[in-house]
Amino acid sequence: MLRVAVESAAGLPKKKLSSPDPITSVVFKDEKKKTKSINNEVNPVWNETLEFDLKGVPLDSSSYIDVLVKDYETIGKDKLIGSAKVSLKDLASSQVKSFPVKNLALVDENGKNIDGTISMTIGYEPPAGAMTNPQDQLDGSMGGNTAGDEEGNVTDGGLPGAGTSPGDPGQKLRSRTRKRHNLANKPQDFQIRVRVIEGRQLAGNNIKPVVKVHVCGDTHRTRIRKGNNPYFDEMFFFNVNMLPSELFDEVISFRVYNSSSFRSDCLMGEFKLDIGYIYDEPAHCIMKKWVLLSDPDDSSSGAKGYIKVSMFVVGTGDEAPVERKEQDDDKDDVESNLLLPAGIALRWVTLKLKVFRAEDVPQMDDSITQTLKAAFGGQENKKNLVDPFVEAWFAGKKLCTQIIEKNANPEWNQQLNLQVKFPSMCERIKLTVFDWDRLTGNDAIGTTYLDLSKIASSGGEVEEDYPGDEYSANKGETGESEMGFLPTFGPCYICLYGSQREFSGLPDPYDDLNLGKGEGAAYRGRILVELSTQLDGKADKSVEEISSDDILVVQKYQRRRKYCLCAVFHSATMIQEPGEPIQFEVSIGNYGNKMDQTCKPLASTTQYSCAVFDGNNYYYLPWGDTKPVISITSFWEDISHRLDSLNIILHISNRLQTNLNMLKYAVLSKATDARLVEIWLKLINQLMEDISSFKIPDLEGKPNLTALDIQIKKLRDSAFESIMEGAKHLFEEATDVHKCLSIIESWLDKLMQLAEEPQNSMPDVIIWMLRGEKRIAYTRIPAYQVLYSSYCEQACGQYCGKTQTVFMQYPMDNKNGLKIPVQIRVNMWLGLATEEKKFNHYAEGMFNVFAELYENQAQVLGKWGTTGLLNRSKFSDVTGKVKLKQEYFMPPVGWEWEGDWRVDPEKTLLTEADAGHTEFVDEVYENETRFPGGEWKPAAEPYTDVNGEKAQGPTEIQCPPGWNWEDNWTFDGNRAVDEKGWEYGVTIPPDDKPKSWVAAEKMYHVHRRRRMIRPRKRIPGVKTATDKKDIGDGEGWEYSSLIGWKFHRQQRSSDTFRRRRWRRKMAPADRVGASAIFKLEGALGIDVESKGDEKGTKAETSVQQFGANRPTVSCTFDQPNAYHLRVYVYQARNLSALDNDSFSDPYVHVSFLHHSQTTETIQGTLNPTWDQTLIFKNVEIYGDPQSLAQNPPRVAMEIFDRDQVGKDEMLGRSTCVPLVKLTPGMDGSPKLLWEPVMHKNAPAGEVLVAAELILKTKGNDTELPLAPSKRGEKLYMVPQGVRPVVQLTAIEVLAWGLRNMKTYQLAPVTSPSLVVECGGERVLTAVIKNMKKCPNFQGNVLLLKVLLPKEEMYAPPIVLKVIDHRPFGRKPVVGQCTISSLEEFRCDPYATVAEVAMSSKVSLMSAGPRDLHVNIDDGRQQLLEAQEKETVDWWSKFYASVGQSEKCRPYLDKGYDTLEVYDHELESVKEFMGLTDFCKTFKLQRGKKESDDDDPAVVGEFKGSFKVYPLPDDPGVAPPPRQFRELPESVSQECLVRIYVVQAIDLQPKDNNGKCDPYIKMSLGRNTVDDRDNYVPYTLNPVLGRMFEMTCFLPQDKDLKIAVYDFDLLSRDEKVGETVIDLENRFLSHFGSYCGLPQTYCISGTNQWRDQLKPSQILEHHARWKGLSPPRSEDNGNTLSFGGRLYCLSDFEANKEIHEHLGPPSERIALHVLRTQGLVPEHVETRTLYSSFQPTLPQGKLQMWVDIFPKSLGPPGPPFDISPRKAKKYFLRAIVWNTSDVVLDETSITGENMSDVYVKGWMPGMEEDKQKTDVHYRSLDGDGNFNWRFVFGFEYLPAEQLCLVSKKEHFWNLDKSEFRIPPKLIVQIWDNDKFSLDDYLGAIELDLHHLINPSKTSEKCNLNMVPDGTTHLKSGQFKSLFEQKSVRGWWPCFMEKDGKRELGGKVEMTLEIVNEKEADERPSGKGRDEPNMNPKLDPPKRPETSFFWFSSPCKTCKFIVWRKFKWLFIGLVVLVLVLLFLGILLYSLPNYISMKIVKPFN
Repeated sequence: MLRVAVESAAGLPKKKLSSPDPITSVVFKDEKKKTKSINNEVNPVWNETLEFDLKGVPLDSSSYIDVLVKDYETIGKDKLIGSAKVSLKDLASSQVKSFPVKNLALVDENGKNIDGTISMTIGYEPPAGAMTNPQDQLDGSMGGNTAGDEEGNVTDGGLPGAGTSPGDPGQKLRSRTRKRHNLANKPQDFQIRVRVIEGRQLAGNNIKPVVKVHVCGDTHRTRIRKGNNPYFDEMFFFNVNMLPSELFDEVISFRVYNSSSFRSDCLMGEFKLDIGYIYDEPAHCIMKKWVLLSDPDDSSSGAKGYIKVSMFVVGTGDEAPVERKEQDDDKDDVESNLLLPAGIALRWVTLKLKVFRAEDVPQMDDSITQTLKAAFGGQENKKNLVDPFVEAWFAGKKLCTQIIEKNANPEWNQQLNLQVKFPSMCERIKLTVFDWDRLTGNDAIGTTYLDLSKIASSGGEVEEDYPGDEYSANKGETGESEMGFLPTFGPCYICLYGSQREFSGLPDPYDDLNLGKGEGAAYRGRILVELSTQLDGKADKSVEEISSDDILVVQKYQRRRKYCLCAVFHSATMIQEPGEPIQFEVSIGNYGNKMDQTCKPLASTTQYSCAVFDGNNYYYLPWGDTKPVISITSFWEDISHRLDSLNIILHISNRLQTNLNMLKYAVLSKATDARLVEIWLKLINQLMEDISSFKIPDLEGKPNLTALDIQIKKLRDSAFESIMEGAKHLFEEATDVHKCLSIIESWLDKLMQLAEEPQNSMPDVIIWMLRGEKRIAYTRIPAYQVLYSSYCEQACGQYCGKTQTVFMQYPMDNKNGLKIPVQIRVNMWLGLATEEKKFNHYAEGMFNVFAELYENQAQVLGKWGTTGLLNRSKFSDVTGKVKLKQEYFMPPVGWEWEGDWRVDPEKTLLTEADAGHTEFVDEVYENETRFPGGEWKPAAEPYTDVNGEKAQGPTEIQCPPGWNWEDNWTFDGNRAVDEKGWEYGVTIPPDDKPKSWVAAEKMYHVHRRRRMIRPRKRIPGVKTATDKKDIGDGEGWEYSSLIGWKFHRQQRSSDTFRRRRWRRKMAPADRVGASAIFKLEGALGIDVESKGDEKGTKAETSVQQFGANRPTVSCTFDQPNAYHLRVYVYQARNLSALDNDSFSDPYVHVSFLHHSQTTETIQGTLNPTWDQTLIFKNVEIYGDPQSLAQNPPRVAMEIFDRDQVGKDEMLGRSTCVPLVKLTPGMDGSPKLLWEPVMHKNAPAGEVLVAAELILKTKGNDTELPLAPSKRGEKLYMVPQGVRPVVQLTAIEVLAWGLRNMKTYQLAPVTSPSLVVECGGERVLTAVIKNMKKCPNFQGNVLLLKVLLPKEEMYAPPIVLKVIDHRPFGRKPVVGQCTISSLEEFRCDPYATVAEVAMSSKVSLMSAGPRDLHVNIDDGRQQLLEAQEKETVDWWSKFYASVGQSEKCRPYLDKGYDTLEVYDHELESVKEFMGLTDFCKTFKLQRGKKESDDDDPAVVGEFKGSFKVYPLPDDPGVAPPPRQFRELPESVSQECLVRIYVVQAIDLQPKDNNGKCDPYIKMSLGRNTVDDRDNYVPYTLNPVLGRMFEMTCFLPQDKDLKIAVYDFDLLSRDEKVGETVIDLENRFLSHFGSYCGLPQTYCISGTNQWRDQLKPSQILEHHARWKGLSPPRSEDNGNTLSFGGRLYCLSDFEANKEIHEHLGPPSERIALHVLRTQGLVPEHVETRTLYSSFQPTLPQGKLQMWVDIFPKSLGPPGPPFDISPRKAKKYFLRAIVWNTSDVVLDETSITGENMSDVYVKGWMPGMEEDKQKTDVHYRSLDGDGNFNWRFVFGFEYLPAEQLCLVSKKEHFWNLDKSEFRIPPKLIVQIWDNDKFSLDDYLGAIELDLHHLINPSKTSEKCNLNMVPDGTTHLKSGQFKSLFEQKSVRGWWPCFMEKDGKRELGGKVEMTLEIVNEKEADERPSGKGRDEPNMNPKLDPPKRPETSFFWFSSPCKTCKFIVWRKFKWLFIGLVVLVLVLLFLGILLYSLPNYISMKIVKPFN
C-alpha cells in the first residue's frame, strides 16, 4: 500500500480577478487520486490521505509520483497551476517506511518556477512476501555494512561512472557460470518442458482464457477454459538442437489471451523468463511457481493476474525431476510462492565502448588502381590498401564505427553505446575489424573478444570458498564482497590475429581465422579501445564522437618504449620430408616480418638450410656448432606491471601444479602414509612460502594504469589472502590427504583464473617456418613467457632465456596435428632496451655477425662467365633475385668491419643424397635403342639418371671415402621389367625418350632401359667426405644443373650454373657482450649515391633492396657435450584400432633431437608390451650441461600402425622428459610413467615410458650403467630397477556366454570362441556349437597364470577377442573388448569359501517341481474378499507406498504391505550392484575405419566375470582354492515372465495437439505383444495398469524390450520411446531380483504370495549359497536360528496388525529373516524411455516391474490385478431458493426499476450441462423466489479429489478426451430479455473442496466473504462439501467494473453431494420435476406482481394498468356514464316532448 498525505500548499499565484480554488491530484502508475477543492485560497490546507493499492507489486527504484495542483472549475477542464515529481527510490530500498516532503517547489508546464510550494508525507507498506530489491538501494550512498544485510553492500568500485554492482544478480551470475562449464560447446539436444497448471485472479468478466507458451520459435497453446480462475494442467515439450550458449539466451514467454474478445485487445498479460535462468536453478527446473502477469506495453501497470507453472530444461544425460501430482498445500498463498519477474533482478546498463584507433592493419584490397596511378607517374602506395571499420557485437546487438578509407592506421575516435540488461547471460563482447568493400562483401581483418567474466566481477569470486569440504577457510568479514566491479577495460590496445598478412587477390583459404574461428596464425594489427559501464539513463545516440579531452587523455597510454628480442635456434628436427631449403622467421607484431615493408629490416630470419636424414625416419637441419640467431627491436607500451604479476602468479601455480602431480602420483602408486604426508607438507609449505614471499608489484606511479588494473590487483590480493588462510587451516587441521586434493585443485583453478591478463597489448612472438618463399608452419609464443623483468626473478617469463621445445603447427590444420611439420628448440629473451645488458647473463656461446652475398656464374660453350645468367645479377642474395654489390654494404651504427670479404661456402645448403644414411644404393640406368625389328645397340647416351639426364657409367662411379661396397652392380628385378631387368618404350617426337615403359617386348619398341644398382654401407667411425670440411671445390664454388636450390660441391658434367658465397665479418664498435646484436637495426646501410636510377627516386630503390641484405647472426659453441640417452618403452594401452580386424600392429618412432630409433612391431594388439630399451650412444648437445639439466629436450614418440599394404598409419603422439644425470654415478633410476597419447588433439591411449640422459665424461664409456639384457640379437629389454616388479598372478575367467552378436561381413556369427589375453598369456574357450540354441560356453571357467606388476598402475589390461570359426579354416576376429582396470576384480582367495557363484533361483532347477498349497476353507472367505475389494485394491498399496495417503484411506489402517517405489531403474539401485553380481556384461567392439569419426560400433556382448589373486611364488605351496565353483548349469531354461506396467509419466507428445495416444508394445525373443486396442487417448501421463504374461527361453531371449507407441488412425504409429531389460541378469543375480520379496507372507487377499517357492525354501537355498548351515525353526515356527543368530517372530511383528490373510508363523518368520539379507523387495521401478530420434534425451518414464518364474519349478502364485481405478458417479444437487439485492437492470414502461431474474449454473468442464431456473419476472426490489433444483451428475475420483470429464473436444475427434478437473460450481445471475441479449449481473465460483462458508442471512452476506488477491483467508473459512455432504446459506455474486468488484446480487442455495447409491435411495428430479422429493419443492410464493405480460394479460391489467391508472379509469367510467345519460336524454327528449305535445295527458 502506498499512502500520500497531502498536507498544504503555499504561495500559489493569484488569478486576474480572484484567488484560485486549488485541488491536488496525485498520479502513480496511471492511477489518479484527487483531494477536495478549497475555494478562493492561495495557501490551501487539505490534510487528506490518498491510498494506492500496489496489487502485490513492490516498488522499484525507478518508481515516482506526479503531484499536480490545479484550479478547480465547475464547468470545463481544471487549469494546471503547478506540478512536481517525487522519486520513491528511498522507499523502494526499504530504508524508510515513510518520508516527509516539505516545501517542494512547483513548476508550470514550461518548467518555470511559480514560487509556490507543496508539503506532504509519503508512506509505504511493501506487499507481503515481496523481496526488497538489492539494486534498488541507493546507488553508492550506503557505505559500510548494515547489520541485516548479509550480502555486504557492494560499494562503488572507484571506477569512472560505475555505481554499485547489483549484489544479488551478481550472486546469480556467479552460480550460473559455475553450472554451465561442463557443457560442451557444440550443438546438442535439449528439451524444454513447460507445464501450465492453473490461473488465478485473471482480470475481466465472463472471460475465456487461453495460455500460449512460446519457446525458440515454437508456440503451443492450452485449451480454452472459462472463468477467472481456470485450471489447465497441460504439459508442453519443446525439442531443440543448438549450442548451449545460444539456448540460454532464448526466452520462454507465457501470454494469456481472452479468446472471446476481439483479436486487437485480447492479450491479457504476459511473463517472460530466460531459459538460462531455469538451467541454473537446482535440478534445472522451477516447480509449481506462480508467475505474475503484466501488460507488456505498459510497464507501470499492476498485476494482470497469476498463472502457476513448472518448467524444466533437460540436457544430455540429465534426469527430468519427477513432479508430484498431489494436491497443493500452498494452494492459496500466491505471494510466498511467487517467482520474481525476469526483469526484476536485471537492470539496464550502457556499455560504453570507445574505439580510438588501429595500427598495422594489413593490405586487403587489390592494387590495380594504385598500379594505374603509378603508370601515370603517380605515387604507388600499397601500404594503405584497406578501408577499415570496427563492428562490436554483444547479446544480439551490433554497432559499427564509421569507415575510414585507404588507411592502414585509422583513427575512428568514436564511442559505441551498447544497451544491455546486466548481469548478462552473454559472456563476451565480440570486436571485429572489417575491410569495407564497395562491391563485394566486407572482409574480416581480425576478431577479438572482450570476456566480461575477466573484466568484471560480481564480488563472488573471492568469497566462494571451497564448497562441500570441512576445511573451508574461515571467512573474514563480509567486507570481501566489496570486491565486485562492473565491466571496465583500458584504454588499452587489443591485438588481432588471423591469416597471413601477405595479400593475394585469390580467396584466402584461412579466412575463417579472421572471424575468430580457430587460433590465428599471424598478427593482423591492434585496436585501441576503452570500455566503461554506465548504470542508469539511456544514451541518446548509439554511436557518438569522442570528445577531444578524452582523445588527449588516451595519448599517455600510447607512449612507446623500445624492446629487444633475441632468439637462438638450437635445433630443428622431426621434419617429415626433405625438399626445398628451410628458413625460420621470428616476428613480434610487424617487426621482423620479412614480407612486410612498414618496419625497418631486421635480422629476423635464419639462413636457409637443407634438411638431412637422421638415419632412421626423420630429417633435421644440420646446424652443428653454428646456431642461427635472430635479433629484433620493437616498440610497445610498457605494461610490465601487468605482465610481472601475471608471471609471478604463473610461477606460483606451476610450482603448485608440480607438487600436486607428485602428490597424485604418490596416491596412485599407493605410497606409504609417511611419504604422502611428507609430499603434502612440502606442497603446503611451499605454497604458503611462495604467496608470502612473492608479492605482486604495487601499482603506485606505474605508467599505463587503468581502472581495471586496480580492481584486478584488489581481486588478486584478496584471493591470495583467502588461499593463504585456507592453507594455514589445512596445515593445522587436515587429516585426510584425499579430501585435500580437491581443495588444492580448487586453489589451482583459482590461481589459473587470476593468471589471465585481459589488457595484454603486447603481441605474441610468432615463429614461421618457410620452405623456399612459402610459409608452411607457425607457432605462437605469448610475449610474457619470454619477457625479462627487473622486478624479481619470478616475474621473468617462464621461458625467458631458457631453451624450450616447440612443436610447430600448420595454420588451420584440418587434420588436427596428425603430422608435425617440425620440432624446434629455441632460446628466447625479450626485454626493454634499457635492460639489454642483462641479456649477457643469459647468452651462451659466441655471437658472430656477417654480411653476405653470392657471386653467380653460368657456363656457356664450356666457359664459365656471367653472360648466360639471363635474369640473374653477377652478385645477388641467396635467393638470386635481389641484385647486390660489395660496395653497397655499410655496417650499422655502432658496428664496424672486422677483416675483409672472403669466400666462405655455406655447408648446410650442400647436402649429398647419402647424407645421414648408413646404407645407400647407387643407381644408374643403362639405355639401348634399335630400329623397329632390328638389333638392340647401346644408345647415344648409354648411361643416364632416372630423368634421362646423362650420368656416369657403372665403371666410372667410385665408392666414396668412408663407405664400403656391399655387392656388385646388378640389375633391379623388383620392378615391372622382364627377366633380364629391361623395360621397353616407344619414342614419340618431339621427345627423344619414351614417356611410359612396359615389361614385355613388342616389335614396335625402339628404346629399352634397365636400372643398375649397387648397395654400399657406411664404415662406422670413419670420417666420410661430408664430414671433412676441406673437400669440394678449392675456390668455394657450388654447382647446379639448373638455376634453383639444389647445389652440390663436386662439379658434374651436366652442371650449367655455379655460385659461391662471400662473407665479411662485423664487430661491435663500443660494446662487449652478446647484447650488441640489438644494435643491428635496418639493412646494412646501402650506399645508393653511386647508383642513380632514372626510374624513380633513391628512396624507392632502397625499398626494393629492402631487407635483402640483412646481416646474418649466428652463435658458435666451442665444443659439444656428449650424452648417452636411454629410452625405456615398456607398453601402451587403449590405442585406436585402425585395421579391419579390430586391432593394430603398433610400433614407435622415438626421436630425440636429431637422432631417432624405432621399436619392434607387435602384431594384432591395442595394448602392446614392447619392453624395449632404445640406446642412443652418442648424442652431441651444445650448451651448458647445468641449464640443460633444468630444461632438458623432450623425447618425442610417434606410434604407428604397420600396414602390409599402403602407408603406415599414425596412432598417436606422446612426449616424455628424460631424467638428466650430469655424473654417470648419480643415484635414482627413472620412474616409468603413463604418458598420454594424443591423436588429432584427442586422447588416444597411454604409453608407459621413461628416459634418462647421462653426460659422458671425456671418452669414458665405462662409467655408464650396464647394458640391459638382450632379447634376440639386437633388442635390449627394459632393465631391472626400471621395469615394474612382477608377481605370479592367477586370473580366473568365468566365460558365461555371448549375446546379441551382429553379423560380420554379412554372415551371422555361428560358432564363436573366446580368447582372453593378459600380459602376454592367452587362453581359449571351447567353441559354442550353436549360438541360436544356447549361446553359453561349455566349460565356463578358465585360468590364466600371468606375471603381473605388483603396482596396480602398471597392470596391463585384459583383452577379450571373439573369433568365429568359419568354413575353409577362416577364423576372423568378430569383436574385441579391452578391460583396462583389474582393480575391481582383485580378491582374497581365502576370504570366503562361500562366494560360490550360484544363484539361489538357478540352483533349484534340480529340485524338481513342488506345488504350493494355499487352502481356502469356505465360501465365507470369498465373500469377505469381495467386500474388501471395494475399498482396497492394488492401487491402494501403490498410493500408500508413495505417500498419497488420501487415496488409500482404509488400506493403511489395516496394516497391509507397502512396496518400494524406486524413481529409477532397479539396476541403478546401489545395493544391488546393477544386478551384475553373478556376471558382468562387456560390450564388444570392432575396429574403426579412418573415414568415420564416430565411436567404434558395438557388435555384441560378452557375459562373464574375472577374479584376480596372487599365487604363491614357491611351487611347493598348494595354490589357493578356485573362486568360481558350483556354477548353475549353463543350459537354456523356459520361463514365464509377467510384466506389470503401472503408468507412464511425462511422455513426449507426438500429435499436433501436444498430446499422445499411448499404448504398450513389447517384444521378448520372437514373441511380441501389441496392446494397441487399449490405447489411452489424449494424455501424456496415462495410467496404464496392464499385466502381460509371456514365455521365453533364457539366455537366448534375454532382452525384454518395452516400447510406448502413439496410436494414429491414419498414419503410422510413432514410437515414443523404449526401454530394454536384461532378464538374464535378473534371473542369475543373487539378489533375488526375479521376484521381489513382499513385507508379509499372505495366503489370500490382495497381497497373496506369488513366488513359486515358500519363504522357508528360499531361505534354505540362500543359506546353502552363503555356505551356512540350514536354518532351524523351533517353537512351532515362532523362533528361527540362522547364521548363528536367533530370531523371534514377536520381534518382527511387535507393532504390526495381525490380519486374517497371514500365513503360518514358520513361513512368516522365514520371510522376515530373508528381508534382512539385502534381497530385492517387492517394488515398482521407474524406467526411462529413450528413442533413436534423440538418443541422449529421456522421452518420458515408465513405472513397472517384472517377475520371472522358471517353468521347471511349477506354477507361480496368482498375478496382481493392477487395472486402473474407475471413477465413481456422484451427483451435485443445488437447490436455488431465493435471490436478493439483485441489481435492477431494466426500467419498465411505467418507469419502475426492475429485473427479470433467473439463475444459471454449471460445473466447469461440463458446460454442455448448463441448467437454468425459471424466470422471476418483474422483481422490483432485487428479490427472486425460485425453489428450483439443479442436478449435476459427474464422474469423480475420490482418491485424487478431481472430476473426470470425458468428452470429444471437436466433433471430428475419434475419442473422448479425459480431463481431470477440480470439482467446482459456477452460479451466475442474469436478467432475462426477450428481444435483446440477456444481461449478466454477477457470478460466483464455488470450489467444492474449499467451499466458502455461506452466511446464514442475506444481510450478512457481502463481498468480503470472497477472497481476492490482497486478503489472506484462514483455513477455517473453507469446508469441503464432500466431507460435509450438505450446506445451506447465502453467497454473494459479483462482477468486475473498471478493475473493481461490484455486488451483483446474493443467492440462497442448498448444496448437497450424493453418490450413486444414495441417489437411488433418495431420488430427486431437476427443477421441480418428478420425483420432486428429498426435499419436495413447492412452487415459489412469488408476489402477485411477478408474471410475464405477454402470457398473463389479466394480471397485466390488474397489476400494471389498474394500479397506476385506477382513478383515471373510475373518472373515465363516470364520465362515460354521464355522457351516456346525456346522450340518451338528448336522444329521447324530442320524442318525449312531441308525445307530450300530442297527448299531453296520456
